[in-house]
Order: sequence, then C-alpha cells, then structure tokens
Amino acid sequence: MSEASPCLNCGACCSHFRVSFFWGECSSSGGTVPDELVTQVTPSRVAMIGTDRKPTRCISLAGEVGSAVQCTIYEQRSSPCREFEASWENGEHNSDCDKARAAHGLPPLPPHWNDLPLERIA
Repeated sequence: MSEASPCLNCGACCSHFRVSFFWGECSSSGGTVPDELVTQVTPSRVAMIGTDRKPTRCISLAGEVGSAVQCTIYEQRSSPCREFEASWENGEHNSDCDKARAAHGLPPLPPHWNDLPLERIA
C-alpha cells in the first residue's frame, strides 16, 4: 500500500467483510497470522476475530473508519487482506470496495483517486 493510499484513512473493508482463510496461514502452521487473532469457522478455515460476527470489525484494525486507520499486523496479514485492493488501485473497479465504503457512509473512490489530495477522497 502506497503512502497515498485511501486505505490509510478508510478501513471500511476491515469493518464490513468476514476475513476467512485456510488455517495453514496461521503462525502455528508455519504461516504469518498470529494464532491468537483468529477463530475457527470450519475444520479447515479460520477467520480474523471480529469479522466472524456483526457488527464486523477486524481485531487488527486500529483507528476510526473513514478517518485514520492502520492494520496492526500489516506485514503478517492473511491472503484475503493481501489480495483486496482499493477500487481503481491498479486501474480496475472493485465493487466490494464500493460496497464496504457505502456501508460506512463513504463515497466510492473516483477512478483517478491517486491524482487527488488524500483529504479529498476520505
């Protein structure tokens, strides 16, 4: 995530979607996600604590959604988090990003958000 990323003041996806993944991504299985931050959802899948219920908010999200946020385990985050991109981040629309932002009263990101000052896209 670049320093100009709208994700640094958004966090809507971390407070809207369940983040589930294969248990092999946990540290006890040789992965990077700390075991104490997940809960088992099936015999082979875990979810980040806080994303397994409503209201949804990942245990690793610090800050206020829509204002200033950060992932406290950014370097250790799971594959769904690594793969999720802000809408238009690589020139492609992500309707899931728009959906999460809308759930928190945030407007969709404009196609050329990386050309705008960060405070204009919050």
